[in-house]
Amino acid sequence: MNVLSYGAARTVTGSNHLVQSGATTLMLDCGLFQGSRALGDLNDEPFAFDLQSIDAVFVSHAHLDHSGRLPLLMKRGYAGPVYCTAATRELAGYLLLDAAKLQAEDYERDLRKGRSPRPPVFDEGDVAKLLDRFQIIEYGKPVTVGDIRVTAQVAGHVPGSALLVLDTTEGRVVFSGDLGNERKDIMPDPTLCPEADILLMESTYGDRDHRPFDETIEELAAAIRLADTRGGKILIPTFALERTQDVLFHIARLEEAARIPKLPVIVDSPLALKVEHVYSTWRDEFSDEVKAIYAAGRDPFAPSGLRYTRSVDESKALNEMNGSAIILAGSGMLSGGRILHHLRQRLPDASNTLIIVGFQPQGGLGRLLVDGRDRVRIMGHDVSVRATVTTIGGLSAHADRTELLRWALNAGPKANVRLVHGEVAAMTSLQAALEAQGQHTSIQEPSGAMPPGVGKASEGE
Repeated sequence: MNVLSYGAARTVTGSNHLVQSGATTLMLDCGLFQGSRALGDLNDEPFAFDLQSIDAVFVSHAHLDHSGRLPLLMKRGYAGPVYCTAATRELAGYLLLDAAKLQAEDYERDLRKGRSPRPPVFDEGDVAKLLDRFQIIEYGKPVTVGDIRVTAQVAGHVPGSALLVLDTTEGRVVFSGDLGNERKDIMPDPTLCPEADILLMESTYGDRDHRPFDETIEELAAAIRLADTRGGKILIPTFALERTQDVLFHIARLEEAARIPKLPVIVDSPLALKVEHVYSTWRDEFSDEVKAIYAAGRDPFAPSGLRYTRSVDESKALNEMNGSAIILAGSGMLSGGRILHHLRQRLPDASNTLIIVGFQPQGGLGRLLVDGRDRVRIMGHDVSVRATVTTIGGLSAHADRTELLRWALNAGPKANVRLVHGEVAAMTSLQAALEAQGQHTSIQEPSGAMPPGVGKASEGE
């Protein structure tokens, strides 16, 4: 049995792993590399393995760092099935079509402005071909491909997210995918880790715990109250999937409790509107609290002043909007999307506030802002940073260090724990803690080439 990683090894993004057992080779995830330019360049590189050797692909969930190179996989010759849950298929379709559109727009804009453009990795036609290849799996119901039986279990990260249990004649591999944060209110808790011979586990927050959740929500409320006193715009970069709905859910609850003023809340993302439809369709994916709000005839993700933009003109009109307002826009890692236009417009104004509510990878714009840079480069322009930048860490959809340690312990004493999907500092810290609780642990090495400086021991420190 062999487990190889071609993405999310010694880095966070680009999740891509191969499990080989007997005559069968399965791919787990095929995600985009996101963050720095050096990581993004990996998306254009040839796959470092024989595509014809892959018998099937299993996708843990729809986020682009787990699904974003699937269209490219098809484009370059993969001809087999792609397995995922029904919610993941619908969400991935929306996210990938949106990614194709954004890549084309970025390419055309760079051409117009005389910059060196990055060609799109895939287009909408490639996405359409991919959608025909999806085959639906259900939680708890095994699917057998050759010598490997695969069972999806609830991961509690986003709707449709799954941890994958691979049973082979040579032993069991458990792939965590992205594990959900148990302390959040929207998703159910992850399924307990089954006993395993190899546990391929994410480590995004392997070096730290989230703040207590009640404190996190109060920190969000305080940031909104303070920002409102400045009379400017409150910018919140969010992924259209999960973080947008999470923030909307808590703004609505804070409004109901009169802990924040009722402000206009604009979601500047047509994609998020499509995702909202998925949320209302797949209600069984959520916690009992969310189900109860739906059952009472209310939308859990709708603050009183909510509206969505549906066109570029509506988005541009926000530049002329007076008074305080909350604007949510993608992407959550500030690697593209409409948030870049808002940042370019609003960062130089001290009355505005940027609230970062998600993980920001090394080398990316978001990390530069978190680290206090007073000037950043956005879409080819130097932009001064006078707006207030606030970070709210506890809203992560990922399990934190304590949750990861507890979850991994259930894998049993014989499990070989291999850490992926994390920066090296987080992996190193988590490795030491796992070994302290008696588990053999290693940091999974990349099987493909990595850019200079990425994945080194100093990364993230």
